[in-house]
Amino acid sequence: MKQIIQDLKNGDTILEEIPVPNVKPGAVLIKTSRTLVSLGTERMLVEFGKANFIQKAKQQPDKVKMVLDKVKTDGLKPTLNSVFNKLNQPLPLGYCNVGEVVAVGKGVSEFQIGDRVASNGNHAEYVLVPKNLVAKIPDNVTDEEAAFTVIGSIGLQGIRLLNPTFGETIVVVGLGLIGLVTAELLKANGCRVIGFDYDPMKVALAKRKGITAINPAEGTDQVKFVESFTNGIGADGVLITASNKSNEIISQSAKMCRKRGRIVLVGVIGLDISRADFYEKEISFQVSCSYGPGRYDESYEQNGNDYPIGYVRWTEKRNFEAILQALSNKSLNVIPLITERVSIGDYKQVYGDMKNSKSIASILVYDQTEKPVKTVDVQEKSFAGKKGVIGIIGAGNFTSSTLMPQLKKLNANVKYIASSGGLSSTTMAKRFGIAKSTTDYREILNDPEVDLVMITTKHNAHASQVIECLQAGKSVFVEKPLALTRAELTAITEEYNKQQVALSVGFNRRFAPLATKMKAALGNDKTPKNIVATMNAGYIPANVWVHDMQVGGGRIIGEACHYIDLCTYFADSKVTAVCMNAMGINPQENTDNASILLKYENGTNAVVNYFGNGSKAYSKERIEVYSQERTMIMDNWRKLKLYGFKGGNSSSKQDKGHFAQFEALIKQQKEGGPAIIPFDIIENTTKASFAALESLKTGSWVEID
Repeated sequence: MKQIIQDLKNGDTILEEIPVPNVKPGAVLIKTSRTLVSLGTERMLVEFGKANFIQKAKQQPDKVKMVLDKVKTDGLKPTLNSVFNKLNQPLPLGYCNVGEVVAVGKGVSEFQIGDRVASNGNHAEYVLVPKNLVAKIPDNVTDEEAAFTVIGSIGLQGIRLLNPTFGETIVVVGLGLIGLVTAELLKANGCRVIGFDYDPMKVALAKRKGITAINPAEGTDQVKFVESFTNGIGADGVLITASNKSNEIISQSAKMCRKRGRIVLVGVIGLDISRADFYEKEISFQVSCSYGPGRYDESYEQNGNDYPIGYVRWTEKRNFEAILQALSNKSLNVIPLITERVSIGDYKQVYGDMKNSKSIASILVYDQTEKPVKTVDVQEKSFAGKKGVIGIIGAGNFTSSTLMPQLKKLNANVKYIASSGGLSSTTMAKRFGIAKSTTDYREILNDPEVDLVMITTKHNAHASQVIECLQAGKSVFVEKPLALTRAELTAITEEYNKQQVALSVGFNRRFAPLATKMKAALGNDKTPKNIVATMNAGYIPANVWVHDMQVGGGRIIGEACHYIDLCTYFADSKVTAVCMNAMGINPQENTDNASILLKYENGTNAVVNYFGNGSKAYSKERIEVYSQERTMIMDNWRKLKLYGFKGGNSSSKQDKGHFAQFEALIKQQKEGGPAIIPFDIIENTTKASFAALESLKTGSWVEID
């Protein structure tokens, strides 16, 4: 299928050929008939993509500070690699989609195949959208009219926040697409509406809709006009739908308001607010968030949990439905707003010169004969007779920033890359020379040429996908963690014992050059050691999926397992008991501020400090090992100091062991031999991470069987 994307690195707008998205629970697959180009929002994205690095930096000063902090701790090259990796991730364009439901995910009862629906799907021939971002289209509303649903909802949400009453005078600043729809909705609400815009065509269109529309360029003073129009009272409210960096708009909006007037910002403007403008009149100001309540709430949007109507009358989905009803009863007429209708294949007519475009609304029309394809050929390559052929499941940040750059250095034979949406896997396939992009990972499992499957999906998918790979007789590498529950680990162990194919987990730290040097310095004697491993992990917001115990398993299971394995590597022994304490009076199981005490068979004592509340300017990782009156200290995988050991200190570029890990893995696949990490060690480490959380709950040591 075809999809329009924005390349943030070079600024190109591209029509990409990608596989059709995989149907997920709680979502519907829609075959697109029409999409609406939101020229204001999409123009900003396109112009940002075309900007050079310095211009991009000026627009995101907060990100610049993060980059500078990372340079201090990780070094220049790793930081630049991270920045360029972000820029290599394409941005899907569009959020006003209309089409027909062609597949329904598990748990969706509101929609059936064949339903005509409007959604916030992208400009693509097929889109997968969660059910709470989809609404049915009334029979008497055309697809072109329904394409305005999401745009209309943005304006409607601003109106709801402004809370206008019948007869009030409301000013709309900016008569672009959202402004014109907003003005018409206000008029339908019984308001007297004044609109301001510098585009004569938009002003004329607003006048034809019965709006008192003014072009300030013709010499009209906006504030004095509103005062005159309201007999000196001032506007009851102002809705700003303009896009302009000037601070003059917010100042004028305040001046044209009556005492205790209201201002709601829907657009993007300068916000250097003068206190005097707001103080004397006690003016209220609020910023509107997109389509309405539920926006950016993962529980509502992704998990399908609706807000009770008795407490939240208008959610984003109910706003969609309200706009569709307004279109149905003809209180909103959007047809005059359509400037052009363009085939998806001719998309450059719209995106070629958006900066100078005079269009108000552009409709993209889609070919209805396009058939869904789950796999696309990106590169022509032959894998016949080759060993170590790889298929990758998961095309997220780890795959693009870490896995694929290392595999490319190793000239690995990668035949497939799979992602649920198809865009990220296709982009990565082009970038790294992978033969096929797919949204059906089972095609990888059914391909006899594939020897090794590498899994980098979200944590809750790891266990089931590992088991499927083992059942297919494929060797498996899975990014940590191996499993989120004891039941999952037991099922994996049982399947592994049946198949006896290679199974590896991404405990890369033990392969780092400084780690192997530390291990060599310690020698082969298994005398007890004291180990202190500190992870200055950094803050991650509570709503990010890694904190969700059902999806990410929390950061102890999901990330601290790295350090349990590393301690095991240095101890050369297995964990027998675990005790964990966490910061706070009543710490939760998804804590990311904890100290884990590990007891080993050979008497080694290890402490893993995993902290999420430290400064990002400080080193992220530090390991201390004490043994036989000797001490070694490793700082952030860049420096190693030895005290009492033979050999000198070491200093090098940061290397966390990924290259050596994948090199060993590919060699094992091609030449055979034992797994790069014994399965019993992987199993022990995984059990130790589970025991840490159990210890937190019980307040006692937990033994590992």
